[in-house]
Amino acid sequence: MTRDDERDDAMAALRNRLSRLSAASLRINENLDFDDLLQGVVDGARALTGARYGALTVFGDAGELPHFLVSGMTPREHQGMWDMPEGRRFFEYLSGLETPLRVDDFGAHLGFLGMPDFRPAVPVTSLLVAPIRHRGIATGSIYLSGGEEGGEFTQEDEDFVVMFAAQAALVIANARRYGEALRARADMETLVDTSPVAVLVFDARTGELKSLNREAKRIAGEMVPAAESIEEALGAARIRRADGREAGVAEMLLEREMSLGERVRVEEIVIEAPGDRRLTALVNATPIHSADGGVETYVITLQDLTPLEEMERLRAEFLGMVSHELRTPLSSVKGSVANLLDPRASLDPAEAAQFHRIIDAQTDRMRDLIGDLLDMAHIQTGSLSVAPVPTALAALVDEARSAYLSGGGRQDVRIEAPPDLPMVMADGRRVVQVIGNLLSNASRHAPASSVIRIGAEPEGLHVRVTVTDQGRGIPADRLPRLFRKFSRLDAGDHEGDTGLGLAICKGIVEAHGGRIWAESDGPGLGARFSFTLPAAGEAETFAPRGTGSSGVRSWRGGAARPRVLAVDDDPQTLRYVRDVLTKAGYTVTVTADPDEVARLLAEEPPHLVLLDLMLPGANGMELLEVIQAVSAAPVIFLSAYGQDQVIARAFESGAADYIVKPFSPTELAARIQAALRKQDPPEPELPGDPYVSGDLTIDYARRRVTVAGEPVDLTLLEYRLLTELSANAGRLMAHGQLRRRVWGPDASGGSGPVRTYVKRLRRKLGDDADNPAYIFTKRRVGYWMEQGEG
Repeated sequence: MTRDDERDDAMAALRNRLSRLSAASLRINENLDFDDLLQGVVDGARALTGARYGALTVFGDAGELPHFLVSGMTPREHQGMWDMPEGRRFFEYLSGLETPLRVDDFGAHLGFLGMPDFRPAVPVTSLLVAPIRHRGIATGSIYLSGGEEGGEFTQEDEDFVVMFAAQAALVIANARRYGEALRARADMETLVDTSPVAVLVFDARTGELKSLNREAKRIAGEMVPAAESIEEALGAARIRRADGREAGVAEMLLEREMSLGERVRVEEIVIEAPGDRRLTALVNATPIHSADGGVETYVITLQDLTPLEEMERLRAEFLGMVSHELRTPLSSVKGSVANLLDPRASLDPAEAAQFHRIIDAQTDRMRDLIGDLLDMAHIQTGSLSVAPVPTALAALVDEARSAYLSGGGRQDVRIEAPPDLPMVMADGRRVVQVIGNLLSNASRHAPASSVIRIGAEPEGLHVRVTVTDQGRGIPADRLPRLFRKFSRLDAGDHEGDTGLGLAICKGIVEAHGGRIWAESDGPGLGARFSFTLPAAGEAETFAPRGTGSSGVRSWRGGAARPRVLAVDDDPQTLRYVRDVLTKAGYTVTVTADPDEVARLLAEEPPHLVLLDLMLPGANGMELLEVIQAVSAAPVIFLSAYGQDQVIARAFESGAADYIVKPFSPTELAARIQAALRKQDPPEPELPGDPYVSGDLTIDYARRRVTVAGEPVDLTLLEYRLLTELSANAGRLMAHGQLRRRVWGPDASGGSGPVRTYVKRLRRKLGDDADNPAYIFTKRRVGYWMEQGEG
């Protein structure tokens, strides 16, 4: 063969390789599905070089495991690669390479590096590794084994795989951004769809309805229930604007506003539909312009004012009731005083005494009403003052019962409570007020011949009190609204009911760190009102503030001021939290920078952390893991997100509590105190002698853990978990059992935190989960440690 022929063959081979590289690059550019894309990358790299086997690792986001895909392997070989005892160290070494690696004898290469003999699930002789880097940052690696027909890789193979890896890095980054955009869009669509404000999007050119959310569908369904489509409902409705103009929806909104691009800002309109249906709403309308400046879409939002109108109606009704309630006793007082002062009236002592009794009773009635109004005002401003001290609950229940009966209570009241109830942390006067309000409420809705029962029983770290009546019951749809201001069971309930009693009960109970709720089996089946109070135990470290008006309690003067770290990007929230807690006797450190949290935790460990769920450049859930890794302090989330799924996820991650913004000083202080009260679970009973198992030694007396003589640095929770397992060596400890013993009897979060901390312990002890020496796993049940030596 001539040199020209050799050159032609080389050029043809190069063109063929370049064609294959181009085709492989095109294939991975055509697919933005992340998993399919990664499989295409590893398949394409193997096809470029004719390698027998291929593998790919791509680093995951923070907290996620790396993606690991293979090509040319059977499912059993794939699993074998992942399960190899040496596999983790093997891939850690290869993933850390910053430049390509091409070796003809991989076993000899490992021996040269001093690494252990590697026995993979598939034969690996020659090896080619190409790092995947995007903008100078490592994002993964491509691994190829066995060149053409299992032979060696060439320099040309390496060059082409490096070029392909550079292209793959860009495509992977684009796919990630695409996925993030899809997730952001899905989040926005969910937010819009679940918004309490109706949102409608129209095509400005055709007037066609492009999208609407759940609230818009609800309003349309209630206004025009017979309509078979949203378009039909819109066509049947008419709008009356603030300037008096009235027209159909299509005529007014779809023609004039859309065509001219008019903006409507907070305009009150009335929507009318057939059947005398009427709805008042606040409307905002915004044109969305296209690139050429024309109006492309038109977004309309409607806020149903019916709840506000109902609140205004209740407020007006309440003011009328208050006027009546004050005028009636005032008239009686005025009449009695006029008779006493009339010189022409010749009153005998009995008549004069009766007038004095009327004055006394009616002024008491006015004082109680004014007291309710002041209490409600303090609750709304977060300044309701409570001064809890250890108190016998039975005495408070008996005092409330006596006050109810001496005040003219009609029903018999029976107390059903065990004699060994624990003491509670309570402001006696306020708790008697709560029980008295619940008795009065039960009395209004139950027959005079019925019995009202007051029960009490321990419930975890609290004591629950229940007032049960045999009255008319409560419809299920009314239960969530019972504790709102001005709420009454029936619109005609005015006699003796201001609509404030239950709302005041809620404020007082929550100021104590408890909760209150109502239950009923339905109309005619009575009702049960329950509330909880914190039990008073040895761990109680709070004392009343005395005459302070903020409604919060402070740390005992003789003890160190508890430290609270608040992390929030809203300066107003930080200032509010700092002022409230400083007045309550806490030492407060605040920061808006998530990167500062680790340093602050190390410099001055807090007793409790307040953490915003959404922070700039950080996720509250991820920051919670950082805090838990170095601190045993309870974490309370502060968030404007009140969705059940978010709150449930926070508790599953190990949060001590979750407070929805906005919150009052009373609620904040009460929840912090409740979290601190249950912070420290009792220490386990530890053996006197150290625990020794292989290289592991736990010296309980010195609180010191060593492996092969080297000290192991453990956090407080990690040490508690290890000592709990070792103190019960030879016994299987269930997830829930460990959770209660290490985190406390009232701990939440399921088995997730236990698994997380066991994983951290194993990493620090050098224990392999697949071949453990110290901590053993019973799948889906729990963990155990073997009996110590000697």
